[in-house]
Amino acid sequence: MALILPIETDPPGVAETAITDQEAAAMFRAAINLFRLWGLTDDQAAVLLDLPPRTFARWKAGAIGRIGRDGKARLSNLMGIHKALRIIFREPQRGYAWVGKPNESFGGQSALEVMLGGELTDLMRVRRYLDAERGGW
Repeated sequence: MALILPIETDPPGVAETAITDQEAAAMFRAAINLFRLWGLTDDQAAVLLDLPPRTFARWKAGAIGRIGRDGKARLSNLMGIHKALRIIFREPQRGYAWVGKPNESFGGQSALEVMLGGELTDLMRVRRYLDAERGGW
């Protein structure tokens, strides 16, 4: 009888710990501030969160709706990107500016341009790059 082992696709501990609705709402509020620091428009922010612009505007105004699994994953990746940038750059402004600067590792695109591809995997790509740069998972 063969032993089948699960394939680990998330950093240790992530799969076992689901993000609660309260945690997701807190991450959404933090993301709003992060988007401001990155200089994003509301339309760009809506793309990153995969929300219709009107829904994003309503949520930004405080009427946060139900955040599904994909939304929680997007928020988690955005928070991971922010954390990695804070570790890599001593001055927070440099990290905020980095998001919009061309990067050879992304074929000359900025991290923001990559993330604005709109797919969860686009956010994951930037997060994996930054996590590798900082020497973490």
